[in-house]
Amino acid sequence: MSTGVKINAETRSEFGKGFARRARKAGLVPAVLYGHGEAPRHISLPAKEFAAAIRHGGMTTVFDITVSDGHKTLALPKAIQRDPLKDTYKHVDLIIVKRGEQVTVDVPVHVVGEPVKGTLVMQEHNSISIQAEALHLPEHLEASVEGLDAGGHVTAGDVKLPKGSQLITDPETVLVIVSHAPTAEQLEGDTGEAEAAEGEAAEGEAASEEAAE
Repeated sequence: MSTGVKINAETRSEFGKGFARRARKAGLVPAVLYGHGEAPRHISLPAKEFAAAIRHGGMTTVFDITVSDGHKTLALPKAIQRDPLKDTYKHVDLIIVKRGEQVTVDVPVHVVGEPVKGTLVMQEHNSISIQAEALHLPEHLEASVEGLDAGGHVTAGDVKLPKGSQLITDPETVLVIVSHAPTAEQLEGDTGEAEAAEGEAAEGEAASEEAAE
């Protein structure tokens, strides 16, 4: 559960790509803090501390932020821009929350348990939306496929929620489906059909080139 990850932030008055590059080079992540009718505050967060917190708690991480001008607040990540090539954070939007406040968040769903042998598990949705107290948000929820046979499934309504939280996603939403695992013969058959189709396509292209010549 999130209890408020303490993190220090610096105020900033510079913007733009040039500043963002300098900030990242200095080990900082540009961010904006807003919500509850307060004017947006432009801040910079320590990149390593922020990344470590997000790796652990994800988007349900509540940050207990102390800004260099003395301002203190609790906030949740609202949006995170990442550089997939460099695996760094480019910008963060943080929304202010209050202790005891009910907030709506998307929580990752992890599939747990073992279905009947010879079946295949397919996850249709990776998260569900719940409403919970800001400082008691789960890092993830579990969808159990323990003992399920082909044709079985897990819906959002089947997921056990923490005490005091409420499901926002439609409870009938199917999160996980259990089906028959394909046999080796079926896999070989699919491969053979794909190769035959590729061969026919290649022959068609060759015939078209000859006709054009």
